[in-house]
Amino acid sequence: MQIVHIDMDMFFAAVEIRDNPELAGKPLIIGALPSERGVVSTCSYEARRFGVRSAMSIKEAYRLCPQGIYMHPNGHKYVEASRQIHKIWDDYTDLVEYISLDEGFLDVTGSVGLFGGSASFRGAEKIGREIKRRVKEETELTCSAGIGYSMMSAKLASEEKKPNGFFQILTPEALRELIVDRSVRIIYGVGPQTESQLNKYGIKTVRDIYNNRDAVIRALGNQGQHVIDLANGIDNRVLATPAKSQSLGKEITFQQDIYDREYLKDVLRLIARELSFQIRLDGTYIKTITLKVTFKDMKKITRSKTGDATNKSDVIYSTAAALLDKVERRPIRLVGISLGRFTDAEEKQLTLFDDPKESEKSGKLDEVTMNLQKKYGIDVFKSGSEMIAEKRFNTE
Repeated sequence: MQIVHIDMDMFFAAVEIRDNPELAGKPLIIGALPSERGVVSTCSYEARRFGVRSAMSIKEAYRLCPQGIYMHPNGHKYVEASRQIHKIWDDYTDLVEYISLDEGFLDVTGSVGLFGGSASFRGAEKIGREIKRRVKEETELTCSAGIGYSMMSAKLASEEKKPNGFFQILTPEALRELIVDRSVRIIYGVGPQTESQLNKYGIKTVRDIYNNRDAVIRALGNQGQHVIDLANGIDNRVLATPAKSQSLGKEITFQQDIYDREYLKDVLRLIARELSFQIRLDGTYIKTITLKVTFKDMKKITRSKTGDATNKSDVIYSTAAALLDKVERRPIRLVGISLGRFTDAEEKQLTLFDDPKESEKSGKLDEVTMNLQKKYGIDVFKSGSEMIAEKRFNTE
């Protein structure tokens, strides 16, 4: 395989700096304000020098970097930038696994011949460099690109020279030489818990894995052989298609715990509106709608419903609201919606009472609305209930 891994550099922060150059060179933290609950979504490299990291609580980030500039995320702006980036990737292969808005794998094995090479990885290298150039020219953002013979090697390559880097790991031997004396955490899938288990057996580096294979098996059981294989550069994973891997969601963390169900439903309506807009932009539909709730005591629950494929805001909202009605009534600190089981075609169970003319009229109205929102932004059109929900949300 010939895999290209692309990872945008400090994506959310980079978009904000692009649109407001006065933020350049300053410790910028995207997530929440210091007085609010929340976590760091991303931060500039200047903020990282103070120890600020993604997923860190805003409270801890402020303790480390009180002089930082704190901002809320601007989801619409990031989604639009992501669409531009993904569109560039799609020009080089149909086999793309979108990990997130700003990261993805491209299997270019079948298309490298169009770009000047095949077995030598010359074509993959040209694709990687061309994507970097186009992303910079067309979005004014930078990315790091990694070329590899597998998914793990490509991802490690993209991380090797960040930011705005380019690196290649083209053989298992090259991968082993690169990682041999690094922490076991460099291996795909080895997180804090797995690292802790390995450390109990004195296994702290990749070299320790090579020298203590039996101990790795004892420490990790069935997972042990997989970790050993990855450490040796053996990674036979293939890219997941969008239908298998794609999901989309949004959550809101409240500054004060919320008991008012009508207010919670207002929030769900606004989330549904934004998610609907995103999937309609991509021309896709979803079958599964999941409600996410975190209670005051940090207990987390999810409730899901699968039905006909849709991309309509009112369907997403009404499904999530009905799921909320079945949730225990107690103070809530976070609520969200996640969409899954993506498909390219809408599905609807027809009944004797369906009016084809009304369906056609509704479809044309949706098309006009979408065209206006594409041109002028999501806020150019709002339903009455969305306007009421937005007013309540902004005044609470």
